Amino acid sequence: MCSKRTAFRPLRKAFTLIELLVVIAIIALLAALLFPVFLTARGKAREIACLSNLHQLGLSIGMYMQDYDSYYPYMVDPADRYTPQIWGSDPSFMAQIPTITPLQVALFPYTKSKEVFHCPADTGFDVEDFTGLYIDPNGNPPNANPSSFAKFGTSYYYRTELAERHATDSMLQHPAEVNVLFDGAGKWHGSLIPHVWRYNTLFADGHAKNITYDQLNAYWAMPL
Repeated sequence: MCSKRTAFRPLRKAFTLIELLVVIAIIALLAALLFPVFLTARGKAREIACLSNLHQLGLSIGMYMQDYDSYYPYMVDPADRYTPQIWGSDPSFMAQIPTITPLQVALFPYTKSKEVFHCPADTGFDVEDFTGLYIDPNGNPPNANPSSFAKFGTSYYYRTELAERHATDSMLQHPAEVNVLFDGAGKWHGSLIPHVWRYNTLFADGHAKNITYDQLNAYWAMPL
């Protein structure tokens, strides 16, 4: 007579609540450590693409100047157009602003592309522009949408003083220290560190780099 043997398997021990909490805590810790790394890598990629755009715009400005006897483009940016009072010290120029060509229109014959005016980090215009003025045409604070590019056709802003003074390249004593174009909101780059704003900036000698808020202020103070 054959007897049947029954195989007994030990019951699998279930995770205790404490063990589950430990696992969750470890996952949360790893996420906290890795997420900023991913954000930083993505931000760096956007910064590089933005700097590439500025290099191309610098070449376009150079071609414009070849066509116009070395004069810098006579153009304005959204901050000028929607807050012309920033030029109150020059009433004649302020009166002309509504008729002056926007920068993205003035340079388009040379860029042949609208996307070159779009900084990839410009995903939502939710901060003030560099002038400290809200540049909403209706006088309302800007919200998270749309982006500066979607709303105005450009993520980049101009040192309009070059137009106001009818500047030529020979007028600039220190072209490597004269900012020409910059992205409009410092939170687009380096926003992982609160209140540390950074700007991608094109200079008159054609180079572009990422600089701090204080550095941009210093370059603005550089006389033409």
